[in-house]
Order: sequence, then structure tokens, then C-alpha cells
Amino acid sequence: MTKVEELERQIKRHKALYYQGRAEISDEAFDLLEEELRKIDPENAALKMVGTATFSSKKVKHEKKMLSLEKTYVLEDLINWINNREVVVTPKIDGVSCSLIYENGILKIAKTRGDGEFGEEISEKIAWIGNIPNKVKIDCEVRGEIFCRMEQFISLVEEMKKLDLDPPSSQRNIVAGLISRKDHIELCQNLEFLAFDLITEQQNIVRERDKYNKLTKIGFEIPPFQVVKNKNEIEAELEEVKSMMENGDMLIDGMVITLDDLKLHNELGETSHHPKYKIAYKFVGQSKETKIKKINWYTSKNGILTPVAEVEPVELSGATVTNVTLHNFGVVKQFNLKKGDTIEIVRSGEVIPKFLSVKVSSKGTMLVPSECPSCGKQVFEEEIRLVCKNKECPDRIKEGILDFINKIGIYDLSEKRLQEMIKKRLVKEIPDLYRLTKADLLGLDKTKEKLAEKLFQNIQVTKQTTMVKLLGSLGISGAAINRCEKIAHAGFDTIDKISSASVEDLLRVEGLAEKSATEFVNSFKEKLPIIEKLLALGFEIEKSEKNDLLGGKVFVITGELSVKRKDFEDLVRKNGGVISSSVSKNTSFLISNENDSGSSKFIKAQKLKVPVITEEDFNEMLKKHE
Repeated sequence: MTKVEELERQIKRHKALYYQGRAEISDEAFDLLEEELRKIDPENAALKMVGTATFSSKKVKHEKKMLSLEKTYVLEDLINWINNREVVVTPKIDGVSCSLIYENGILKIAKTRGDGEFGEEISEKIAWIGNIPNKVKIDCEVRGEIFCRMEQFISLVEEMKKLDLDPPSSQRNIVAGLISRKDHIELCQNLEFLAFDLITEQQNIVRERDKYNKLTKIGFEIPPFQVVKNKNEIEAELEEVKSMMENGDMLIDGMVITLDDLKLHNELGETSHHPKYKIAYKFVGQSKETKIKKINWYTSKNGILTPVAEVEPVELSGATVTNVTLHNFGVVKQFNLKKGDTIEIVRSGEVIPKFLSVKVSSKGTMLVPSECPSCGKQVFEEEIRLVCKNKECPDRIKEGILDFINKIGIYDLSEKRLQEMIKKRLVKEIPDLYRLTKADLLGLDKTKEKLAEKLFQNIQVTKQTTMVKLLGSLGISGAAINRCEKIAHAGFDTIDKISSASVEDLLRVEGLAEKSATEFVNSFKEKLPIIEKLLALGFEIEKSEKNDLLGGKVFVITGELSVKRKDFEDLVRKNGGVISSSVSKNTSFLISNENDSGSSKFIKAQKLKVPVITEEDFNEMLKKHE
């Protein structure tokens, strides 16, 4: 067998195993096989394979091929590919791609990616996935990812054991395993779907971001997305996605970057393997085996106990790893993790090393705490988590305050000093930081006059802050920095405005889904007493650069503009207006440069008697109000 033939064989085999949910090698190792073959035989057919035809059920042709994505692991290559063009960035969720066809508003058929040209029909299995709507208001094709959250995965394992079925070995392979089953298809009710593409005849969709907003409007859940352009914005979004990898319950292996302008999609086109207007940035991952020496439990700011394994030192991605997160109580219980187990761990994109699977189980006994390691109070089992409900728990207090210190930017106030403050009962909650005197600080260990003065000033200076930084620092659920920016820029830029905002109000914010909006509203109410104390202690929230010429009026845009849409939207927000993606009774003006547009926004504006103005009319409006 020649080298080319051997590489062909390996690539086809590992691709088939991957799509069956039984991957034997890492994504990075597979990419290296492809890269090696590409150097020897760049036109080899194995390199042009899209997906695989592993399922044996009824095959259905895709009207438009479901292609794979070109990928890169090098940030500079990604920046060069973007080339200062506006792009939409979403996390790359590790699951099974799926296409949903709606005719006359009814879900007609669901199919997998398959080989890109033909997919397997999975309509019966899709019917069990609760967040996929059976009816929508338009005829369309919706593409997205079927995936399994950590919580559902743990439940699935227990359920499959009761049915005498072989349980999956990891969260990664459960989706393909369930989708390919011919029996017990009801297990698919533990899966979810996130939509990432919309194919429709509607004419008012001119940008990639419009697709996501439309998908939300017709009832689909979407992954969080951000429109960015330059290197700094990409790097900020990269950190956001890494945070999701560390703290979320979805498997994420990188980012998907798509050019925002749909005209460029048509101009650039596609190869037989991938679209030229979309690329995946994947995190370099490396996995190795090591042995657990001990399992420690730590209490988070929310009272959730996190298990961390001390392991025999191993080199991973250029770093010596001695500690590995075991995710949560559910994982420890499911895999019966304990001292002496040989486990496989992975480290991707400089993210905290994680447990993947058990390679050799020891004869020891799994030890799970019945009391909080911090306060000694009883812990409670809640689904896949152990929870300490003692609000006076030292670690809960410390972790919440420490998170605030890091995000608000109080320099030189270390975790060790904070622990001493808590022990001396100088600090019990976040506002106590701003009640500290220089005398209090001088009473700390190894803190002399100069350092006490520096610490005091570092604390005081953070009283001058922005709405975005304050919201992001308080640990409000659903309040990632980019989401806080969207909320503030949409006109919710004072405490009073946010306090009075309903879930429906926040749904007007671009890219904010109902789940995120609900989480934000509820969590903000919980944090409001702390915010009020901070304001009473002298906190001042800097006003944004915008003025209030437009007085919160709501604008919707349809059709082409003479400037970039993002620049125009920024102009509206800067002058106190609010941008919305759809026309409603709350819309103040629809902006359209066409006298008789046939777009659905134009038709709805006429029906609701919403004034339609041109871009020139809008500019005149600004001049009159100056």
C-alpha cells in the first residue's frame, strides 16, 4: 500500500468513526492526516469528502449542499482571512449538523448532513427534540446543530442503564449515537437544537446577522453571536468563547466566522468541499493519560461544589498539568471517579485542562462530600450538582467578591488579602470594600503606610465606572460583556431604565434570545440591593458618549444604505435612538431608501401605520434636533 493509499484509508476510517460517535483520535490528529495527504496529493478525493454516509436509513438529497468548513488553528491566519471585513462570530458547537425543511409553514422533513449531498432522514427523532418548532411563519430551510448539554448527558446515562443499553463513554459521542439508533428514539428528547443558518426566498435578509435575528423571531434558539471586524474585537470574542468552554455545559471546540455581507457570499461562492465566505477557527487540543492522586472540592460564588483532581504531572500543550477539572458532581458519580483511576485529559486553546474519560478504573472507593469544604454545612444534591445553600459560607462570599475585584479592576488586592479581610470581618459583601478605611488596611498583615494608601486609592478609583463594566462585574446571569454592551447601547444605559425593563423590552436588543433576557432580568433584580448600596457609597456611572437627541425612539432599517449598516446603527445609538430588527407597534420609524419596497418590514410598517423615512430624512431629523 502506498503512502497516499494508507492516508486515504485512515482518513476515511476516522471520518466514519467520528460521525458514528466513536472517534479514536483527536480532531487535531485527524487534521494532521489531511494536511499530510494534501501535501502529497492536493486533489485527492478523500480531501473533498463532506461528512460521511455512515447511517443506513432513508437518504434524502440536499437542495443546497451541506458543506464542511475550511479551518485554521492560527489566529494570524484568521485575521488575514477577515481582512478588516465585518464578520459574524459564533461558538463552534460539537454535535451533529441537521437540516429542517418547512413547507407551508409546517416541518416537512429533517435530515443529517450525511455526505453533504445526501443526508439521512431523521424526522421521527427530531420530533422528540423539544426546542424545534413544528410550525413557523415562512417557508424555509433551517440548518443547525443537534447537541447534548452536560446535565442531559448525565440523565441519559442513568436512563440508558435502566434500559440495559450500553451507555455512552462521553458527552461528545452521545448525539451521533442517539441519532443513529433504530429503537428507543424517545431518548432524543434529551437533545437540543441551535440554529445557525436560514435559507429562504425573503428579500429583506442582506446580512448574516439578519439571519440570526430572523431565526429568533420565527421561534428558534440560536448560539450567541457577535459582529466584529478587527483583531482586538476578534481576540475579545475569542476570550468570551473560551469562557463558555470553561464555564458552560455545551461542548465547544472553536469559533465559526462568517462574512456578514451576503453579497460577498454570492461573489466568493463555494468549492466542492467548503464555502469561501465562512471559516472555522479551532482550538489546538492535546490529550494524554494520567493518574488521579486525589480529588478536592471547591465551593464557587454560587454555592456549587466543583471537583478538581490532583493528577500525576503530565505535559500538555506546552504546560505541566497537575490539576484537572472533573466538571461537576454528576461526572464524578457517573464515572465513579476516585484516587488511582487512570484518566484521559484534554487541554484546548489554553483553557483549563479537563477530564475526558476513564481508561483504567482503580479498586478504590469514590468519596463525595456530605458537607461543604468551606463552611461545614450540609450540601444538597440537585441534579448533577452538589450545592451549599449557606449564604454566609466563607468561600461563597470570597469567590463572589474576588470575581468582582478582578472584573471591576481593583489592582493589588489579592485573594490572600481578601481572605484576611473576610476573616477579620472587615468585608462580608461587595459594598464593604468601599467602606474600608486606611486604618483598616494598615491592620492587614505586611501592609505598611505606602501600600495601604495605594490599596485605598485603587479601590476608590473604581467608583468611576461604566454601566457595561458594572453589570459585567456583578456576576449577573446572562450578562457577558458583549451582551452588556448590546443592552447598554440599545438605550438601557441607566439603572432606572434597566430596573424597569421587562423581558419583552430586552428582546428588542439585537441577538438577545428569550432565555438570556429572562436570566438577565431576574438576576438583575437579585443584584439590585447591592447596586443601590454601591451608589449610596459614591459610585458614579459614567454617561456614554451619546447624546439624547432621538429620545429613545425605535428605528428599524430595511434595504440598502449609502453607508455601512453597522456605522448607521452606531449613529442611531450614539444619538439616543434604539435599533430593532423587526417592525412592531413600538417602532417609531422604518428607514428605507426605496419608495415602495416589497419587504415584509415595509408591508408591516404600512399595516401598523409606522412612519417610513429615508436615510436623508433621518439626517435632517438629527440636524433639527441639534
